[in-house]
Parts: sequence; C-alpha cells; structure tokens
Amino acid sequence: MDNANMNLRGGLPRFKEKLDGSAQVVVAYLGGSITEGAGASDADATSWRALTDRYLKDRYSEKRIKCINAGVGGTNSTFGAHRLYEHVFSQGEIDLLFVEFSVNDGEDRMESIRGMEGIVRQCRRISAQTDICFVYTAADKNLSEELPFNVAVHEEVASHYGIPSISFAARIRQREYAGEGSWGELANDRVHPNDAGHALYAEYMREMLELVLGDAERSEIGDTEGSVSLPKPLIETNFEHAAMHGLRTATESNDFILTGTYPGPMMNWRYKIDHLHSDSPDAGLTLSVTGRSAGLLLLCGPDSGIFEYSLDGITFNKVNLFDEWCLMAYRPIIVLFPLLEEATDMRIVVRNKAMKDERSTGNGLRILRILSN
Repeated sequence: MDNANMNLRGGLPRFKEKLDGSAQVVVAYLGGSITEGAGASDADATSWRALTDRYLKDRYSEKRIKCINAGVGGTNSTFGAHRLYEHVFSQGEIDLLFVEFSVNDGEDRMESIRGMEGIVRQCRRISAQTDICFVYTAADKNLSEELPFNVAVHEEVASHYGIPSISFAARIRQREYAGEGSWGELANDRVHPNDAGHALYAEYMREMLELVLGDAERSEIGDTEGSVSLPKPLIETNFEHAAMHGLRTATESNDFILTGTYPGPMMNWRYKIDHLHSDSPDAGLTLSVTGRSAGLLLLCGPDSGIFEYSLDGITFNKVNLFDEWCLMAYRPIIVLFPLLEEATDMRIVVRNKAMKDERSTGNGLRILRILSN
C-alpha cells in the first residue's frame, strides 16, 4: 500500500521478526519538538510518540518494549545526525528508529539530504539490523501542496535506501479538504498538535504498523538474516560520521570554567548541562578535531555574546547567534565551520569577543559539546 500517506517500500522486516520472538525490543524516536511531545498535555502519555509506545506495549507486553525519546525541540536533521550516537545508540541495540525532521529542516536541499542521509548511513554502519521509518508531520509549509519541499527531499533519501515513510501531513491535508476539521483546531500554533492532534498522529502510525507488522514485505536492501548493504551516497559529504564529543577535546583553555549550573530558564534540552563558560572578552579555546567538518554545540540565551573562530590560526570569522528566542531562555544551537575537501586533523581556535548583539545582556560563551564529521 503505497500512496500519498505512506510508502511501505521494504517494510520493517527485521523489527517484525524481532517482535515475533520473545526478546526485548527497543524503539527510538529521533526528531524535534513534535516527537519530544510539545503540544501534548503530557508528553509521556498523550503525545504521538507515547501513544505509539502504548500501542506496542499493549500488543506485545509492557516488559518487552523499551522506548527511547530522542526528540529535542528546535533541532533539524543536521543536528540529529550529530547527536544520533549519544542520544540513541549509546543506550545499546536499537530495533526500530523513527526519524522526524520534515518541519525543522530548512530550504537548503543539499543540507537536508546531508542530514537525513547521514542519519541513515550512520545507523546502517552502527547497526545493520535496525529498521528505519521516516515520519512527516504537519505545519503550514507541509500542508500547502501535495508533495511539500521538505517531504520531497526526505523522500529522495527514503527511496534511495528503501526506507518506509509515513506522512501525517498528507492525512491532515486530506482531512481538511474533506471538510472533517481544520488543522488549527488540532494545533493552536499550527505546528505542535494538541492532544487531539497527537491522537490522530498515533492513529495514522498504528494503521501503518498494523500493515507492516501483519504482512511485511521483504526488504529491498537486505533480508532479516543477512547484512544490509549500503548503496553509493547521494551526497559524498553527508553526515555519516557526525558525532558530538565531550569537552576533553579542548587542548588549551584560557578564562573558561567548567560548570554544571543552569544559567537560567532552559528550553529544548533534557540532557546533561555540563559546559564550558566564559564571559571574559579575552577567553580563548583550542580544539583538536579530526574530520571534514567541525563545529560547536552552544548554549545560547539572554547573555550570549559574539565569538570568533579560526581553522588556520590566521583568519578569524565572527559568529553572532543571538535571536529573538535568546531573549526568552537558554537553548542549544549548533554552529558548523566550513567543510574541508578531505578529512584532516584540525586545530581550531575559538575566542570570545568584547562584542554583543544590542539585545544581549552580556558577552557569555557557553560550549556544551564539540562537533565533528
């Protein structure tokens, strides 16, 4: 059953086989705020993710199903690829990975493919027996046409790797055209579903799971007993080797302190808050990273200032990440440095500056993780 709502492709054969046995089954949900549960009255009970968990546990027993919530608000597939290992595979074997980034990915087709393809290839490399399913949620940009831009881009990746996908957005669009209710009634901000919207999402997911688990097709990219092969990448510079690293990769530090203290109100981060912090304009940091690209995961908020970085120790580039969201709370933001032609050992210098956005209250620089690919 392939249509505008879902493309089963090879189904979820390895996941189905695992469920047909007696061993524990692990399902992970990687995505943005909608996957995390934003809009639901109780993210761990009434979100589409939680309701899908409930369906699987009711069908296969509470003890057998383990679920991992790797949804982080405001994150796109680029960040998703970088945090895939730490937030998902660091917890052990995964049998099914849901991936939801069609709302948060932007209008850069190449970057979106790099992120989604990076997630797929990284998953296949770490765990060839993990099944993957792409999920497309609703927002105005995903309801304006039959095949929205971001969904079409993600479908390029899904088709290339034989990954099943389901479009909640397509179902919502059809529902509106049929006069069965407006999207605004299901999501006050037209992005994050309320309980009724999450319940509809869960219903659509349940329909798909009943199809693929009842009589799943054989996978086009491998079988349940053999290994899963990887075709040539769509984009060679995808984020297959993306990762987040601890702060120990900082080889030299001046005027930074390591702290685990919350700087103020937080949003979009449920993980450890340990970070390097400085508000000194003379603060500097040297990082050692190997790869084709590198970057920082920063904690940005009301007192964030402007910093600069250099890949060659000579040319420095200023970065100002302050925006209207920084006025409200601290949240994680990634900054990626320019892509190199080939993987190399990089020595990156980061320096704080006595400069800030006019709306900022200070010159703070807070570093949560080091990024590489």
